[in-house]
Amino acid sequence: MAAPQQVPRDFYGEVQPTGWLGWILFAGLVMLLLGIFHAIAGLIALFNANYYLVTPNGLVVNVDFAVWGWVHLILGIVVAVAGWAVMVGQTWGRVVGIVLALLSAIINLGFLPAYPVWSVIFIALDVVVIYALAVHGKEARTLA
Repeated sequence: MAAPQQVPRDFYGEVQPTGWLGWILFAGLVMLLLGIFHAIAGLIALFNANYYLVTPNGLVVNVDFAVWGWVHLILGIVVAVAGWAVMVGQTWGRVVGIVLALLSAIINLGFLPAYPVWSVIFIALDVVVIYALAVHGKEARTLA
């Protein structure tokens, strides 16, 4: 049985950040970017439905682009807020970030036929965010 990992502390007993803290900051920044990208995709779907490669009938889920636009816009705002919370060391931001990254990946899987390149990029970044927040999330406590 392996010994538990020791958290590095300074002379006064304060927890010291390790190199893994960069993963958390990276995840927070990527979440901010994903939020902005989702909002842009939502605004495009709301104002220019002809921009996408297929009609609403060609999507995995048969819904109007206006519905997709609102889903992307709302999800984008919430993801950006959670990304900011992750970067300032809030535990709720980490939990919400994992859930939203999972939700974002599922939503973009449904949006894949309409805009394949962006959807694949979204899904890949969502996987990186889930990894960073799930594996190295305890490092974020040194930020608070």
